[in-house]
Amino acid sequence: MNGFTVVIVEDARLELKGTEEIFRTEIPEAEIIGVASNEAELDALLGKSVPDLLLLDLGLGGSTTVGVDICAKVKGEYPGMKVLIFTGELLNEKLWADVLAAGADGIALKTGELLTKYEIYNVMAGKKNVFNQPILEKIVGRFREAVMRDAARQKSMIEYEIDRYDECFLRHLALGYTKEMIASLKTMPFGVKSLEKRQADLVTRLFSEGEQRGINVTRLVVRAIELHIIDAENLEADE
Repeated sequence: MNGFTVVIVEDARLELKGTEEIFRTEIPEAEIIGVASNEAELDALLGKSVPDLLLLDLGLGGSTTVGVDICAKVKGEYPGMKVLIFTGELLNEKLWADVLAAGADGIALKTGELLTKYEIYNVMAGKKNVFNQPILEKIVGRFREAVMRDAARQKSMIEYEIDRYDECFLRHLALGYTKEMIASLKTMPFGVKSLEKRQADLVTRLFSEGEQRGINVTRLVVRAIELHIIDAENLEADE
């Protein structure tokens, strides 16, 4: 690979030394033309010279979100500059999604094998969504969980003969809607009496004969969640 320039944004001195050592030993093609510990120092550096690659830590000065704002800003002002996030934010997955939406070309987590030349080379080659092994393991784990949830949901929809009106009814009960409110939805062409019958019918389908006495709305909704008919983490109301 041809030579390229890098600016590193990192406020932890020890971690900065480690990162510089990775570049020195593993990526000799890279020339580090500046380091910054905050947004003001980065602005000063970019005012003098725009690097080919910005290696950006997300957590600066005690904030876990400032890196997202910096990423969005530099991507807007310097669209040709590559941005690779190198972060110790190991658990805040929402932060990863936010920084990717802000335009980051990839994320490397500060755990396990840390940063390698392959992430750098892939970003410089123009690839998007470049991740190192620790974050890939998390992404694959989430993918596996999503696939298994979808499979369980499809199985339940078939086994318990759940149609789209059943799903809509249960989802809105989970959101706290009354039957009167559900009957007013454009997606639900049934009156209150019909919904009461549908609720009773769902009880007979989702519970064994010995469990059916005294089943209220809350228990019905919990059962629907247990069977993955509705997803408690993704409940949205219809119009």
